[in-house]
Amino acid sequence: MTKKWTTSDFPVGLYHLHPDPSVNFQMNRFYNWTNDKTMLTEMHNASNTIHSYSDLIKSFIELGDISLEKNEKLKAAYYFRGAEFYMPDSNPDKQKLRKRFISLTCDFYGIQENQHSMIPYQNGYLSAYRISPENPKSTIVFFGGFDSYIEEFFLMTMNLKDAGYDVICFDGPGQGSALEDYNLPMTHEWEKPVKSILDYYRLNDVTLIGISLGGYLSLRAAAYEKRVKKVIAYDILTDFFDVLTHQIDPVFRDTFKDMMVHEKKEEVNTELKKLAEQNLMMQWGIMQGMHITGSKSPYEFFHKTLSYKTKTFSPFITQDVLLLAGQNDHYVPIKQFTDQILTLTKVRSLTARMFTPEESADTHCQIGNLGLAADVMLNWIDQIR
Repeated sequence: MTKKWTTSDFPVGLYHLHPDPSVNFQMNRFYNWTNDKTMLTEMHNASNTIHSYSDLIKSFIELGDISLEKNEKLKAAYYFRGAEFYMPDSNPDKQKLRKRFISLTCDFYGIQENQHSMIPYQNGYLSAYRISPENPKSTIVFFGGFDSYIEEFFLMTMNLKDAGYDVICFDGPGQGSALEDYNLPMTHEWEKPVKSILDYYRLNDVTLIGISLGGYLSLRAAAYEKRVKKVIAYDILTDFFDVLTHQIDPVFRDTFKDMMVHEKKEEVNTELKKLAEQNLMMQWGIMQGMHITGSKSPYEFFHKTLSYKTKTFSPFITQDVLLLAGQNDHYVPIKQFTDQILTLTKVRSLTARMFTPEESADTHCQIGNLGLAADVMLNWIDQIR
């Protein structure tokens, strides 16, 4: 009998697995998509030897190989993804691990070749999956954000499908296959890849869900693509530049912003190099950001993020909107939640949900209680007519 996936298949709880807050969050993230409690013990035990990203990469590859020997495919997949996540693009093992991750997740969830499409886009292709039940209620289209691969979200895909929805999930420019196989950099004009998806599948009425940076991307697409009838920002992200500078010491933050305003490129590059040497998350974020946006310098990457502001198009959004936010999101300042609410002046309806520590869901994208986030989204989609 084929398994029916429900939101109870997600774990509940946020765990202290590593002293570095960013690494700890990512460890919880990868565990949340497997719901394999043995992973918690293994990562906690390994954390004593993880003092750098190189240590983490080595440890996760070893744990992945051990899991594979035990035929624990999904756990192995996410260990390989965790190792690959922190690898620079110059590492020859990065693409090997990415392909192992994709192969193992597709195998675990029984994804068939006829459910996967490569959709022409500019000078490359967008990788998309369509997973549907019989007689679906309607169609949901969703995608990730700054650093995700769409295959990471197959558990959410299966939940949405078994709740009765036709589900299309895809990697856009700057994500997954589009970036790694076709060198398509991230764009703030997200209506363009969404148009290609809707055209390809001939869709006229969809619910659009954007995860993480997708909270900006989904609203941007809805502003200019009216075949989107409902849109969910999971979670909100009104200003990407502000999110990045939020990681900078407040004492230096205003000075840095002033340097950006006055386009002091060399000074910005010098200061960011210093900051990266002092902060693991900043080091990784700059490296990843340059790769994703196709930037040749840290300054160029930060400058590109200035275009990612929802206030420029929020008045053009006329659909039903659901905004999600974590009260203690360590990436996105909670102020952006109220900022986003205030700029949506023309929407058909607006629902806003802030998750709290008592729900184990107050983190970025509700890592710690993904099932609750899925329930909130499904209930809203069902109720809004």
